[in-house]
Amino acid sequence: MNAQSNLTTGAQNKQALSQSQSQSQEIDLMALVGALLDRKLFIFIITALFMIIGVCIATFSTPIYQATSMIQVEEKGGSVPGFDELGGMFESTSAAVTEIELLKSRSIIGEAVDSLNLDIIAQPKLFPGIGGRSFRSFTPLQAGDLAEPSFGASSYAWGGEIIEVFRFEVPENAVGVAYTLIAKEGGRFELINSDGDAFLSGKVGEEATNGTFTLTLKTLVARPGTEFVIAKQDRLNTILGLQATIGAGEKGKDSGIINLSFQHADATYAEDVLNKVAGIYVRRNVERNSAEAQKSLEFLEHQLPQVKKQLEAAEQRFNDYQVKQQSVDISLETEGVLRQLVKLETQLQELELKKLELGRKFKLSHPSYQAAIEQIEAVENQKRRLASEVQVLPETQQELLRLKRDVEVNNEIYTLLLAKTQELDIVRAGTVGNVRIIDEAQVNTSSPVKPKKALIVVMATLLGSMLAIALALIQKAIHKGIEDPSEIEALGMPVYASVPYSEYQVKLTGFAKARKGKTAKAKSILAVDNPADLSIEALRSLRTSLHFAMMEAKNNIIAISGPSPGVGKSFISVNLATVLAQSDKKVLIIDADMRKGYLQTQFGMKWDNGLSDYLSGRITLEEATKQTQVEGLDLMTRGQIPPNPSELLMHENFSKLIDEISAKYDLVIIDTPPILAVTDPAIVSAHAGSTLLVTRFGQNHLKELELTRKRFEQNGTDVKGVVFNGVVKKASNAYGYYGYYNYEYKSDK
Repeated sequence: MNAQSNLTTGAQNKQALSQSQSQSQEIDLMALVGALLDRKLFIFIITALFMIIGVCIATFSTPIYQATSMIQVEEKGGSVPGFDELGGMFESTSAAVTEIELLKSRSIIGEAVDSLNLDIIAQPKLFPGIGGRSFRSFTPLQAGDLAEPSFGASSYAWGGEIIEVFRFEVPENAVGVAYTLIAKEGGRFELINSDGDAFLSGKVGEEATNGTFTLTLKTLVARPGTEFVIAKQDRLNTILGLQATIGAGEKGKDSGIINLSFQHADATYAEDVLNKVAGIYVRRNVERNSAEAQKSLEFLEHQLPQVKKQLEAAEQRFNDYQVKQQSVDISLETEGVLRQLVKLETQLQELELKKLELGRKFKLSHPSYQAAIEQIEAVENQKRRLASEVQVLPETQQELLRLKRDVEVNNEIYTLLLAKTQELDIVRAGTVGNVRIIDEAQVNTSSPVKPKKALIVVMATLLGSMLAIALALIQKAIHKGIEDPSEIEALGMPVYASVPYSEYQVKLTGFAKARKGKTAKAKSILAVDNPADLSIEALRSLRTSLHFAMMEAKNNIIAISGPSPGVGKSFISVNLATVLAQSDKKVLIIDADMRKGYLQTQFGMKWDNGLSDYLSGRITLEEATKQTQVEGLDLMTRGQIPPNPSELLMHENFSKLIDEISAKYDLVIIDTPPILAVTDPAIVSAHAGSTLLVTRFGQNHLKELELTRKRFEQNGTDVKGVVFNGVVKKASNAYGYYGYYNYEYKSDK
């Protein structure tokens, strides 16, 4: 039974621990949500500020336009009708991925940079902030119209200004350096360096040079005095920049369709660049496909003059031999051998050309190349057999046959080479390449791709809200001020009362918060002016708690102190004394803060003839105590500020005072200075029957309160309890504080 009971108890403990942890996590989440609700105005302001910034960015950002183009890559190049067999030698295939890399190569991009002078930057200088929007929004009614300058800033371009640079050459050390070009009267201009010195001047359409810099302007439309920025960029960096910004991708898989895109603030510039790159790429593709035909054509054109010379020499030798032999004719038998020899020689020459072409395409071990060699050997064998037949002919016929053969063979070879040359020339001229432009580059100027205005505003708003929430949570995490009475009770000190923050007390004080180093001084008593205030109701509850707490106290003296200035101990002391006096008690309140005490202001009195004067023996007790406007409540002010407050409190006159007032009054409340600042409260508390600490909501930390308790304990004083003052109704602590804010109970009017 015992074992079973232990198991049951352990299970119950685990269940209770789990419930406690779950509740703690829920409360923490509620505290975070409450902290955000408390800072909702701050979060709203930061979010609204970021939203406004996002709207400004979206409004004044330079729009970016995108030019798009489409290119088709075919699997095979076209052929010329009638020359399919010959044209097939020069066909080529290329994948779209390969063509994309060729299109974005430095060779093609570099040619576009050189052709369009893309490494030269020339643009008008715009007014900071709003100048770009003003420049873009101006629409000239006719060529040469210019916008009027705003704010008297005539050196900036406001709309309609145009500059086109034909040539700009700079020394190596000036590459990448920006210079200022100033427009002058009559189409003239000046080039200014960073020091403001003019080092080059000229006129539009004319070359201006100083031996180092050379500048030629094609167009300049601007008011005199308008400034432009001009710079010569590094060519390689310009090429690399274009390679990175020009987009190229295949549409679909193995479709052979390449989509090109290029983004720039100038729509015309984007179109020109993309069209130029596409045009160069297509031209290079045609040249690449016709390169083999071009090489063969160059070889044949080199061979034709030599073959022609050989033909002319052979004809000359044949004619000379006939004249020498007095016009000897070739017999029918010799004529037949001649035709066979000419045919073999022609065939042999064709095979030699074929072997030469195959040697440029394939390795020597390739089957096609080896087959050509075998064919040549076969023709050579036939030629040798015919040569043996010629040996039986008469010597004159043999010589005539040899000369006639040379003429016929050279003539056939020349005719063959001439025909081949014409064929290759036609193939080269008819080559169209395996790529073509489907769509020329075009920009939709009504819909820029950047900025995404709605997205920018949404992202800026979200960023602002997240930043505001993060700051609110960080402030919550950093600020460790006590906001829950349970935190105080966890230190072992009971909380006698939680006094709500009083707006009415603010009116009595005259301002909401005291300045740094100052204390808010009320000029009246809240319990008298507004007895129904929630703070006074809390002090009435404290009065009830003190009634039972003081039954075991050694006397009726209550010392009230706090960890630091500004916690409201004087407010608690005065209004508690007033509430006690209103319950038909004879009460005395003493201002024991002889350094900065100000209780007299709340009663409309002066500080003279007070505690310090009595302790120094200058006045009697009757002279030191004053009747206030509250019936049953007397006041002893601080008196003249002494040089040694602590020593006066340790004097026997203070002990004598305690004995006398304890017997004369029902309750005595002594308002003391902060314990962490001076030692006076420890001296006073040693004579008091009860000591109360006043701590302020959100101001004092737990460690500060714990140090305060230790300071009293070191002097032999036990703190009776704590008054939690200035409690503010906040969403972050609403779940934990069910005080007078929640149960306000007023009478009907």
